[in-house]
Amino acid sequence: MKTPNKPFSKDILHIENIETVCNDIIKKLKTDVAKKLQRRGAVIGISGGIDSSVCLALSAKAFGPNKVTAIMLPEQDSSDDSRILAEKLAAKFDVTDTLVEDITQALNGFGCYQRRDEAIARVITDFNPTVDKAKIEIKQEAASNLPPAFSVTVIKPNGEVISKLLPVREYLQIVASTNFKQRSRMSMLYYHAERLHYAVIGTPNKHEVEQGFFVKHGDGAADVMPIGHLYKTQVYQIAKHLGVPQEIIDRTPTTDTYTAEQTQEDFFYQMPFEQMDLMWYGWENNYSAEEVSKVMNKTKEEIESIYKNFERKKKTTEYLRMRPIF
Repeated sequence: MKTPNKPFSKDILHIENIETVCNDIIKKLKTDVAKKLQRRGAVIGISGGIDSSVCLALSAKAFGPNKVTAIMLPEQDSSDDSRILAEKLAAKFDVTDTLVEDITQALNGFGCYQRRDEAIARVITDFNPTVDKAKIEIKQEAASNLPPAFSVTVIKPNGEVISKLLPVREYLQIVASTNFKQRSRMSMLYYHAERLHYAVIGTPNKHEVEQGFFVKHGDGAADVMPIGHLYKTQVYQIAKHLGVPQEIIDRTPTTDTYTAEQTQEDFFYQMPFEQMDLMWYGWENNYSAEEVSKVMNKTKEEIESIYKNFERKKKTTEYLRMRPIF
């Protein structure tokens, strides 16, 4: 087991030479696309989220704004803010080749909304998808020793909130149906990439890749992932350095998948990024639970439980990262 070579601290993920780090990512991105993939530019889906914003900024610097095509991919459940912020982002980095591809009809064709709503209605029988809003979320603390259990929450027009634990059958159907969204978006990105002889730029960060917070053959199916090695807080550091609009930096990260507002923390991570990044770093770099607990103001037992949570997530999502088996 590797022994950490420096004391654990809350500054351990601070990027010292951020200009050099950005230049290295840009240089590698240019080489990967031009030399390895033999493509002449970049296609990227933008949503007003921090990860896609940083990837667009890096792509504009790597290839020039005139060789970047930015695509907004809304559907009927998308927030209006996503498009507004995406347009501001493209303007900020002089990317003029922007397109809007509404995928609602494609999702209707797949039965995405119908299949999802059927599963929700089997759990909450008076669910009315026409007027009610819904989401799924984990209500457990990350330090729980139990595997995460999902609940479905329905919000009525009068503000009444109904939340029930999801049986496995319904959970799987809801996730499988909503995954049509990410897969449909990626299909559209590849249409434009092939049309232009460009590469598709993936936007997942380190946590999404390693904890499995992505859809196989959806947002995990890109040609190159320039920030796949960066912790979320490091993505924010780079966003500030590159000049990503402040509204995007200040925006709470959401899944923008369900009709009810839902943060990534509620849906998957179970803790704020500022805490998770440090504890994940501690876990994967073999810092003891005792040393991390002193810095994070938690008990040794809580850190041990969180470490087990990380290990469980990485193990149970390994199939998402696997290549096809021959």
